[in-house]
Amino acid sequence: MLNGFRDFILRGNVVDLAVGVVIGAAFNNVVAAFTKAFLDPLIRLATGGHGKVAGTFAVNGITFDWGTFVSTLINFLLTAAVLYFFVVMPMNAATERLKRSEKAAEAEPSNEEKLLAEIRDAVRSRPL
Repeated sequence: MLNGFRDFILRGNVVDLAVGVVIGAAFNNVVAAFTKAFLDPLIRLATGGHGKVAGTFAVNGITFDWGTFVSTLINFLLTAAVLYFFVVMPMNAATERLKRSEKAAEAEPSNEEKLLAEIRDAVRSRPL
């Protein structure tokens, strides 16, 4: 039972997944800080608001904070773009290179093909 668990944990996919989750969480913090430090002020600047007023509107006393939604959407798009360009594309390129470097194994002729070749050779060797 413990050997099976050890094999499961040491399998490459589990370790890769764990590393991916940790790095993804750390990267999410970087993008969130970028959004808070740069994008939120740009949205406030574009909407002409200051403080809590920027990126919001109110209807019957209920405030809709569309600025936070736009910031979160940009945050998501930045995260997805960085992951695609710096993780997915390089992994796809590496996988493609590995596939190209592996030589296709030549298939051994089947018994039927061998028999047909023997018959062909026998027919060719017969005098006319």
